[in-house]
Amino acid sequence: MKNPKKLFILILCLTVVAAVIDLPEKFTLSIPWQGKTIQKEVNPPRLDIQIGGLKIQKTFTTHLGLDLAGGTHVALEADMKDIPAASRMDALESSRQVIERRVNFFGVSEPLVQHVKSGEAYRVIVELPGVTDVEQALSLIGQTAKLEFRELTENQESTQAAFLFPTLENTKPVGLTGKDLKKAALSFNSNNGEPEVAIEFTADGGKKFAEVTKRLIGKPLAIFLDDTALMWPTVKSEITDGSGVISGGFTSDQAKRLALQLNAGALPVPVAVVEKRIVGATLGGISVSKSVQAGLIGLSIVALFMILKYGWLGLYADFALLVYGLLTLAMYRIIPITLTLPGIAGFILSIGMAVDANILIFERFKEELRKGKPWQIAMELGFGKAWDSIRDANFTTIITSLILFNPGNWNFLPSSGLVRGFAATLFLGVIISLFTGIIVTRTFIRVLYKGPKGGNA
Repeated sequence: MKNPKKLFILILCLTVVAAVIDLPEKFTLSIPWQGKTIQKEVNPPRLDIQIGGLKIQKTFTTHLGLDLAGGTHVALEADMKDIPAASRMDALESSRQVIERRVNFFGVSEPLVQHVKSGEAYRVIVELPGVTDVEQALSLIGQTAKLEFRELTENQESTQAAFLFPTLENTKPVGLTGKDLKKAALSFNSNNGEPEVAIEFTADGGKKFAEVTKRLIGKPLAIFLDDTALMWPTVKSEITDGSGVISGGFTSDQAKRLALQLNAGALPVPVAVVEKRIVGATLGGISVSKSVQAGLIGLSIVALFMILKYGWLGLYADFALLVYGLLTLAMYRIIPITLTLPGIAGFILSIGMAVDANILIFERFKEELRKGKPWQIAMELGFGKAWDSIRDANFTTIITSLILFNPGNWNFLPSSGLVRGFAATLFLGVIISLFTGIIVTRTFIRVLYKGPKGGNA
């Protein structure tokens, strides 16, 4: 940036915003005033914005994992006896998606919902941090998916709002349900190659579908899953062969996801609870406070080392490290990320990597000074020459984090929530450390640093 002072002011503003987001979720502020103490309860920071018809509301709070907050652990086993072997993993994934959506609707912050196949057992594991009413949770997540096709009621057919967003109130069933759907699968249009969802009905379902499509040509046919409209395609023509396609500018992922959602109703897999328990905060407040204390001690030692070793440069690096901490904690709340003890360990590890980048830069800077370069040029060269090493070191850590996080839920990679928590905080920490180590530190030096005494380091 040509004007580092503007960037400096922008970084300060960003830091203030992050500090506000990082405020404790609920605390009492005491202010002495004229011999009295004024106490005010401060609630968690909250975003409440309305732009036209778009309303954004978000409360910034810290989400704790099962090991720190306690909660409920439930294992559900799917009965696959009526499901063909080739379709069982799809049915299990469909069930997982339905349960995850229901859990999110239940309002649980950052639940863990994953499927596991062990031998002939097909299970969905659900971990709900902060939830202690097991029976209420089970009543929600243990139901079989309900897929239903519905049409607009006669008095709603001309209503624009009903056409744009069908609900149970402005629609009525057409007698076609998930039991009539044989399967749904991702397909591609033979003419333009666009992703579509191919649907195939049973013999009885095909007859019902032909009758419905004949009657609703030019009108929407809404598809509901668990009483929520998935989509409402317009019927273009009568379909008599019991199969059709749903198109609408899907990406491959969107079409695949819709097919899985439809299969959740087409393949209603009964699930039975094989394990349920309330999990206490296994690490407890003492363990968490000791972990934070250890992190603060380590951070203080690192900050002191940087000042003793590099003087003013080290102090600016410590300021950048403070910005790093505030930004990282703010991102944990914004995304949000569920913090577990391994997650805290990932954060502390990324702090070391943030400082490591500055050490590489400052050592390069000292090398250039010894060659007789003016300190401004030596500093810019130091940043430039250290970048390759910093990039490669952080890139390998990012790859490792992605492998541990296992975003594709591959069976040959870890799928534990604790491991993923460590990977998530480490990945985010490395990304932010690149910003603070290169951009923030460099800006601080450009604006505040006056050069080494005596012309060398």
